[in-house]
Amino acid sequence: MNNTSMMAREPLQLLVGFQMFLFPLISLTTPSGIGFSSLLILLTALFVPRKAWAAITPYWTEIRWVIAAFVFQFALAVAAVALRPEAHLDALDKPSRMLLAMSAMALVVLARPRAAMLWWGVVAGAIAALPFVAWQRIAMGIERPGGFLNAITFGDLALCLGLVALAAAIDYRHHAAKAALAGLGALAGLAACLLTGTRGSWVALALAAVLFLSYAQLLRSRKLRLLLAGSFALVAAAFFVPATGMQERALQGVDDVQTWVDGGNVHTNVGTRLELWKGAAILIEERPLFGLDRNTLRAEIRNMVEQGTLDPAILSLEHLHNDALQALATGGIFGLLAWAGILVAPFVFFARQLGRGAQNQAHVRGVGLPQFAPALAGMLVVLSYFSFGLTEVIFWSLKGSMFYALMVFLLMGLCLVAKTRQAHAATLEKKVEQRGN
Repeated sequence: MNNTSMMAREPLQLLVGFQMFLFPLISLTTPSGIGFSSLLILLTALFVPRKAWAAITPYWTEIRWVIAAFVFQFALAVAAVALRPEAHLDALDKPSRMLLAMSAMALVVLARPRAAMLWWGVVAGAIAALPFVAWQRIAMGIERPGGFLNAITFGDLALCLGLVALAAAIDYRHHAAKAALAGLGALAGLAACLLTGTRGSWVALALAAVLFLSYAQLLRSRKLRLLLAGSFALVAAAFFVPATGMQERALQGVDDVQTWVDGGNVHTNVGTRLELWKGAAILIEERPLFGLDRNTLRAEIRNMVEQGTLDPAILSLEHLHNDALQALATGGIFGLLAWAGILVAPFVFFARQLGRGAQNQAHVRGVGLPQFAPALAGMLVVLSYFSFGLTEVIFWSLKGSMFYALMVFLLMGLCLVAKTRQAHAATLEKKVEQRGN
């Protein structure tokens, strides 16, 4: 690479790096941080559209299925608006913005900012989120605090920040001070999640633990293993501390399920979910192929309540509190495929990158695992969102959706940049060996 292209990239590299840092920092502690970040990234990409597109073109084979998944989601929304008289144009807002978030990946590949910019933004965002939500819980006496979001979404996103911070600690496994600071961010994210009382995130923690154990052979740092053990021990210990309310909410959840099954009280968080899922199953069976428009779905549920099939307690709820059921009920089998696509395609991409990074490590001395941390972080984000969607429609809100899309595409960009750097390192090593021979 010549000096002219390097000098031309430096201002863009600084700008994109700053945006990578800013996005997670302000996501939870400002009212419009996620939307502002997505707009800033898109506007930046619009200044260099050809260069941005040219930057990701060499990687098309690797990223095509992820792009296709987000394109399919948008195309399905367009078809729904075109074919359903009751549909509104605002149904295109969320899928179009999620698709345009791919500009974040293009900018990262073009500018090649350091992954550290994202890591420190995530760590700072998680650390800032903890006192913010703690103040609401302790000083203001709010039982289920959520900052500028609802408690569930805040808790879910705080957990995401914490898990990505854990991946950052892995990236800094050979730098004790940096790893410790990243570990502090991970603990802060987990603690902030616990303070919101969000039960749906507990499944995500279990899946994250399984994922970490799957790659335990690559985590040879004793301090890093202690950090991982300490993070999950914090959650386990919190279960037995009455002030956190975790044990009480868990036992209450079990009791609510048994009560609903026995035909008892529906007026609980778990009971209303089960009642909603009962109604969703009926409607999905009637319209399995294309589903119903969102407003029509609510009207049909209201009709079932009036007929006595469902309890009136569910009328105040906006959605079905399960991503898969919501996708099936509103989009049929095509809606389910769209929802599954934006989870499965990125997960497969990150899994392949992580495997390739580990494999290359065996052949390239001194390079380390440049793809490992961003790929692992990407898998954690996808697994988390799948887990959140079991008891919540995490993709219902624009903020929750854009956080996912931006984080996925930023981490994809970092994986591709790491791959390029690793290839260059391998090439240099071969040249050195050839000269030596």
